[in-house]
Amino acid sequence: MKVALIGVGQAGGKLAEALASHDLARDAVTGALAVNTARADLQPLRIDTHLVGEAQVNGHGVGGDNELGAEVMTDDATEVLDALDGRVTSRCDAIFLVAALGGGTGSGGAPVLARELARVYDVPVYALGVLPGRDEGALYQRNAGRSLKTLAREADATLLVDNDAWRESGESVDEGFEAINDRIAQRVGLLLAAGEYEAGDVTAESVVDSSEVINTLRTGRLAAIGYASAAGSDETAENLNAITAVTRNALLTGTSLPDATDAASALLIIAGKPEQISRKGVEAARSWLSEELGTMEVRGGDLPVDSDRLAALVLLGGVERSPRVQEFFERAAAASETPERDDPTESMTSEKLDDLF
Repeated sequence: MKVALIGVGQAGGKLAEALASHDLARDAVTGALAVNTARADLQPLRIDTHLVGEAQVNGHGVGGDNELGAEVMTDDATEVLDALDGRVTSRCDAIFLVAALGGGTGSGGAPVLARELARVYDVPVYALGVLPGRDEGALYQRNAGRSLKTLAREADATLLVDNDAWRESGESVDEGFEAINDRIAQRVGLLLAAGEYEAGDVTAESVVDSSEVINTLRTGRLAAIGYASAAGSDETAENLNAITAVTRNALLTGTSLPDATDAASALLIIAGKPEQISRKGVEAARSWLSEELGTMEVRGGDLPVDSDRLAALVLLGGVERSPRVQEFFERAAAASETPERDDPTESMTSEKLDDLF
């Protein structure tokens, strides 16, 4: 799947850089651009960069003010679109906006860019949004609540990553963020490689192409991704149970949005050496996913990679009613001094949690 990457804000720029460097297919990423209001945050990046808001904040950032971040991006949106010239090519299947939703520039600017990109380009505009962890402050929770409500409306789909999902105990904040970026890049890199990557001259037996990803994400506003791997056997038949096991782990313990087991659709990709992938195992795993998620819309295929391990990547579309989404909106509502609601999806339409614009 060929995509253009746009990282917005400090965390978004770092994550876009990590995604570009994890391009397994070597040409799935047609271009990457980091956009920020803070000049210092752009300087260390090894992808192309663009500074916005210089007239308002003089390159010093917006200080966590996502209303100012949205205002700056609105004023400079045309410049950003000009900077994208040559990166969103005719080969692009989609555009991915990458942002942490708790800060200022990313949470405020990403919804604005989603709206502008959808107006200009005739390809899906997806967002990869990182939710703040439970121990991050009220400002981050409030920012992310308002940002997600707006972003979910403007983007074709928003792939969510909970900061608490892949952060391991004992990691410092900086170590945790760096590790999370690597884990996100590995998983999303596999997703983008589907249909693009070949291991030598061997291609996938059951090809997953960009249309499978697009159709999976079409079923809802919010999405999640899961991953797990295990050692494979040289005997294909012995991997039948291994494929089912890694699929279970990917959904039940390895998703970017924990407890996301109620989805409208799913895409299962099994990665490994072609001779080790059991077709019966893939079908059994798809059947289990369908039953577990309560949906018949489960697509699947394989991705040939030169590895001794078997991996399962599960893309979930339409996860609006995830318990973790509900918990997050309750935190965001509390930070905004808004009464909690029984239905988490109401937060995306209720006037009690303000839109950014």
